[in-house]
Amino acid sequence: MNELLENCTIEYRKKIRAFSELELKPIAIEQDKKEEFPVELAQKMGEAGLFGITLPEAYGGQGLDYLSYIIAIEEMARIDSSPAATVAAHNSLGIAPIYHYGTEEQRLKYLPGLCTGKKVWAFGLTETNAGSDAKGVETEAKLFNGQWVINGSKVFITNSSSPIAAGITLQAITDLKNGEKELSVILVDRSIPGYSTEPIKGKLMWRAVDNGKLNFDNCVVPADNLLGNRGEGMKIMLSTLDAGRLSIAAIGLGLAQGAFEMAVEYARKRRQFGKRLMEFQAISFKLAEMAKKIELARNTLYHACRLKDAGLPFGKQAAISKLYCSEIAKEVADESLQIHGAYGFLRENHIERFYRDQRLLQIGEGTSEILKMVISRHIL
Repeated sequence: MNELLENCTIEYRKKIRAFSELELKPIAIEQDKKEEFPVELAQKMGEAGLFGITLPEAYGGQGLDYLSYIIAIEEMARIDSSPAATVAAHNSLGIAPIYHYGTEEQRLKYLPGLCTGKKVWAFGLTETNAGSDAKGVETEAKLFNGQWVINGSKVFITNSSSPIAAGITLQAITDLKNGEKELSVILVDRSIPGYSTEPIKGKLMWRAVDNGKLNFDNCVVPADNLLGNRGEGMKIMLSTLDAGRLSIAAIGLGLAQGAFEMAVEYARKRRQFGKRLMEFQAISFKLAEMAKKIELARNTLYHACRLKDAGLPFGKQAAISKLYCSEIAKEVADESLQIHGAYGFLRENHIERFYRDQRLLQIGEGTSEILKMVISRHIL
């Protein structure tokens, strides 16, 4: 059985690698320059089954395990982090809470349409004063006559403002009790009046990812749009982030793998002092260190995924994986750029984009500093 599962995983990796080489690589540099979210590509990714990878087939998903999903993100990030981040945010943050905490009615209403690539869904935690401090949200949802009236804003929200952005899983204050916020999660469709979005431009990295600012001005949604139980906002958000950290780790791992392969290719063909770069010990040792770090990162991440797939606690391992993979992405991208020399600074070379894209990984879905706090709490 283990051999069969391993063979299936190998074949799935080959499938996503082929898709990434064919569909992502030819447009990666241009999309980065144009700073555009490629709607057509999203639809191709949907046709390839990349939206709803782990959801049961009954809801339009692929019914695959979490490790397969992580491998898909890794293989996409090996070519370009932007589409990998789009798929990761949609799967881990957007639709996963609906599946895990939604009623059957909510699942059937939202999930099948969100597995096609024709629509994407967002995760609404971050605000101007709420990021690492998840309790700092100020967006409010008040219940009147069986309806939630929502006022507030969100920022740096992935999959929120493109033409196929369909809505958001939103954390808001639903009550104040003795000065303590009651935080709940509500599903909000983009089509309702008072829901407005604005894309964020001029980013250093992930330039082809749809990141946006959202405003809610007296948005009215049915009381039945509450996700999970009232007051469970932090539970839902933090458990979602635990799983989401694995996908950010996968982006780091895939980015490191891609940067490493570029460094190896360049070291084989570039000549200085009458020899290829790979023949210099200084360069060959750099490549050896990069290979070692990538191998350790992959083992760490896959171990956390296997724990999750087995239904075992994985929060500490998710934090370790995300922290380590983001660090390795930074180190490997930096060394790969060093090997490329001045040519690595040119936008026509993919390594220039990789060097920029890795920088978000130490911030998104838990900064490195927050992750060290999470890990230390598990230990202590």
